[in-house]
Amino acid sequence: MRASSVPVRIVRGGRDHAAVTARLPQACCDAREEDASMIRKLASGEYRLYSRKQDPRTGKRRNLGTFKTRAAAEKHEREVQYFKRRG
Repeated sequence: MRASSVPVRIVRGGRDHAAVTARLPQACCDAREEDASMIRKLASGEYRLYSRKQDPRTGKRRNLGTFKTRAAAEKHEREVQYFKRRG
């Protein structure tokens, strides 16, 4: 039997994926941008800064420090980025 040439919509989990993603709140997109900084809140309430790239050997991200406040973690990230691009 020959396959038909009728286009098929991909459905995930019983719902039309395009319809579901169209209804996602803006906060979802903001979270993606926030992930680029790789600052995560720990269960202890502290914030940890991780490297953006994964270590190819271990497949994990490098711990770049743990901080009491998010502002301190963001400040350290700026310092790391400055040091990396320094001439």
